Amino acid sequence: MRRALTSTLLSLFFVFGAVTTDRAQQPAPPPPAQEPAPTNESNQTRIIQTVNLVDVLFTVLNRRNKLVPDLEKDDFKISDDKIPQAIRYFSKQTDLPLRIGLLLDTSNSIRDRLKFEQDAATSFLFSVLRRNKDQSFVMTFDDEPTVLQGFTDDAGRLRDEIVKTRAGGGTAVYDAIYRACEKELSHPPRPPGDQPDVVRRVMIVISDGDDNLSTHTRAEAIEMAQRYSVVIYTISTSTQWIQLSQTNPDKLADRKTHLTEGDKILADLAEETGGRAFFPYHVDDLDQSFQDIGDELRNQYSIAYIPTNATLDGKYHRIRIETPDHKGYQVRARRGYYAKANAAPGHNPSEDTPAPTGAPSPSGHQ
Repeated sequence: MRRALTSTLLSLFFVFGAVTTDRAQQPAPPPPAQEPAPTNESNQTRIIQTVNLVDVLFTVLNRRNKLVPDLEKDDFKISDDKIPQAIRYFSKQTDLPLRIGLLLDTSNSIRDRLKFEQDAATSFLFSVLRRNKDQSFVMTFDDEPTVLQGFTDDAGRLRDEIVKTRAGGGTAVYDAIYRACEKELSHPPRPPGDQPDVVRRVMIVISDGDDNLSTHTRAEAIEMAQRYSVVIYTISTSTQWIQLSQTNPDKLADRKTHLTEGDKILADLAEETGGRAFFPYHVDDLDQSFQDIGDELRNQYSIAYIPTNATLDGKYHRIRIETPDHKGYQVRARRGYYAKANAAPGHNPSEDTPAPTGAPSPSGHQ
């Protein structure tokens, strides 16, 4: 009887264990279906679209080379590689803070004109730089570029560094332009307060233009300036184009000009970026020019458009801005841009200052 009871209990134990093991091997039942969460901005998938917005800053001059500050959006037509474009944004940029890079050639080739260079640089800074609003840095270049004084609004501090310069070595003007744009003018000091980071980036290059040491090419230097909307003004230190019998300042109109190869390079650097080239003999020749530059930089227009014919392939695009209803007006602007993408996964373009012109823009306008 006891054996029969034990046998029965053992049978029940094995049956119960088999059932338990079988249940443990079954997959867990799926959770009950949930209602889809309501869609809103917080849980929708974010779609990021690259926009190749091109922003062009420019000035307009009349037949007498005087500024024309009162034109409107409808007065302008713009084309990209000869294809007309729709103007998406238009504004008048007046009285913007200036961020100026002053680049002085201190190579051996300008030894005889070093004093002229120093006087021209100092004259420019004291005539254009406004205390508590504009800032400038001074860079010299011979074998390599060197920053003598970082950004400051104190023209006296800049002058003190300029007068210490000495000549010697080769000439690396392209490297200096490239470095100044990449390291200094790409992220210049912001204006005080909470106003947007809108400044005018300017470069003044005082040189004979005779480059013989740069590792970067002229095209690379121009491209770097265009990417950061840097306008280059050049002042030639060459006197080879002056007839020795015509150095009397009272007979400026009688001077016969002959631009050297270096002068032509300086002219190209200025024209490609929307600036101007000057070929003075005396520092006094520059006084009015410096004033004109200052007025020009504080009275500019801005046009932005999204090219209909562009792909982000790194190719160069020519820009042309016209005033069809105003014959005789001349537009001074950079000649083009490189359509390169700079956005990468995880990159936040809004942290850039500014988005490189001709590359993706974070907000549609800067």
